[in-house]
Amino acid sequence: MSSDSAGHVARSTVVPESETVPRTRVRRLLRTVDGVAVDALYEPGAAVREGAEDGSGAPYGTPSVGPVFVIAHGFTGDLDRPHVRRVARVFARYGAVVTFSFRGHGASGGRSTVGDREVLDLAAAVAWARGFGHARVVTVGFSMGGSVVLRHAALYRREGDAGGGDGAERSSGRVEAGAGAGAGSGSGPEAGSGAGSGAHTGAWADAVISVSAPARWYYRGTAPMRRLHWLVMRPEGRLVGRYGFRTRIHHRDWDPVPLSPVAAAARIAPVPLLIVHGDRDAYFPLDHPRMLAAAAGDHGELWLEPGMGHAENAAPGDLLDRMARWALAQAG
Repeated sequence: MSSDSAGHVARSTVVPESETVPRTRVRRLLRTVDGVAVDALYEPGAAVREGAEDGSGAPYGTPSVGPVFVIAHGFTGDLDRPHVRRVARVFARYGAVVTFSFRGHGASGGRSTVGDREVLDLAAAVAWARGFGHARVVTVGFSMGGSVVLRHAALYRREGDAGGGDGAERSSGRVEAGAGAGAGSGSGPEAGSGAGSGAHTGAWADAVISVSAPARWYYRGTAPMRRLHWLVMRPEGRLVGRYGFRTRIHHRDWDPVPLSPVAAAARIAPVPLLIVHGDRDAYFPLDHPRMLAAAAGDHGELWLEPGMGHAENAAPGDLLDRMARWALAQAG
C-alpha cells in the first residue's frame, strides 16, 4: 500500500509561526494531512528584493511585504521541469514564489491521483507559504493544476467567507485531519471529518488563476485526452507514465468522484478568480473555459487567448506578466 493510500493520517508539517520571509531559496519536504511527502521550493523573489521600496514603510525582508504565488503544475510536470521554472521566474518579478511537485511527480512521495487528493498537496504548499508571514497568497494552476486550484479554493475558505458549500473545511480555512484518508475508503477532501490534529491552517487562497483547466471529469473528446486516459487507466499506460514521464500513477479509481471543476468554480466567491484558456488548446476546447466562467459568475474573469495552446509550455511571457499583474490588483 502506498503512503498516500494508508488509512492513517500523519501530522502536518508546516513552517513554524516564528519563521519570517527568508532572503534565499528554501527547499523542503512538506507533509500532507494524509501523510504524503511533497517536495517544495520557496523563492523570495520581489517580495524581499523590493521590500524597502514598496511604500509601506516596512523594513527590508519583513513578512508583510509582497504576495506569494503558489504554482501548481500540470500532469507529468514537477518543480524542476524547465517549463515550471520559466513560469516561476516570471512570477518572481512580482512576489515570492512557491513551486512544488504533486504526489507521484518528481521527488515527492506517493502516487498521482490525477487531480483528486492533489488538493491536499496544494493545501500543504499554501499553508507553508503563508507560514512565512505573507499576507496574500495567490494560487496559479495549469491543466491538472488548474482543476486543483479551483477545487482547493472551493474547499479551503477563510473564516467568514460566504459560499463554498458546507463542511468544516469550508469555513475555517482548513481541511480536517480525517479528510482524504485513502483511495477507495469513501472519504476525500470533500468529506471533511476528523479531529483536526493534522489539519493545515491558513491554507486558503486570496486569489486564484486557473489556466487550461477542464470543466468536467472523464472528458475524452480529443485525441490527447484519449491518450491520457489510456496512460492513467491501463496497466501498460501506467508503466509508460512511470518510466517514460517519471510519473507514478495510482491504480485505483476515484471513490468518491471529487467535486468537478465547474461545480468548484461556482463555490469560490468572493475569492477573485481568473480563467485563462488558449483558443488552440488541443486538450480541452473552448466550451470548458466558458462553462467555468459561467459557473463563476460575476466574481470570475475569462481570458481567451488567441493562438495559445495548452498549459505552461504554451503560455507566453507577456501573458504570465499580465496574469501576475491581475493577481496583484485583485489580491492587494
